[in-house]
Amino acid sequence: MRNLAIHAGFVVAVMAAGLAVGLGFPPGDWYAGLAKPGFTPPNGWFGPIWTVLYVLIGLAGARVWLHGGARGLWVAQMGLNLAWPPVFFGLHLPIPGLLIILALLAVILAFIRAEWRRDRVLALMFLPYAVWVGIATALNAGIVMLN
Repeated sequence: MRNLAIHAGFVVAVMAAGLAVGLGFPPGDWYAGLAKPGFTPPNGWFGPIWTVLYVLIGLAGARVWLHGGARGLWVAQMGLNLAWPPVFFGLHLPIPGLLIILALLAVILAFIRAEWRRDRVLALMFLPYAVWVGIATALNAGIVMLN
């Protein structure tokens, strides 16, 4: 029962943090007016995809908390994840946003690598996150180049 509560707590905390940042720094008119690469996903995809990813991130956080592992990398990715929207959407700074998201992708990949031999399930939980942040990184880079 304790483990279930820890897992639920992590998922709720990660979802709440992601929701707070997302509501606090929405894309808005500035983002709508930017030239974007042709591979930009439809706006309706972002919410559902981030919901699934935040559940996986929360479950991974609980697993690291309970069983050890790359805790520092997990915390670092959360910090970078939550730092990007205020910089990109809030301050309208695509280049610093690109630097943050590149660091985020590097930390996610380092987390996967660190956990691959120790806890393969934990590493696999971050693979969809790595793919989506890779797409978001390319999108951010495209915005930098086109604007």
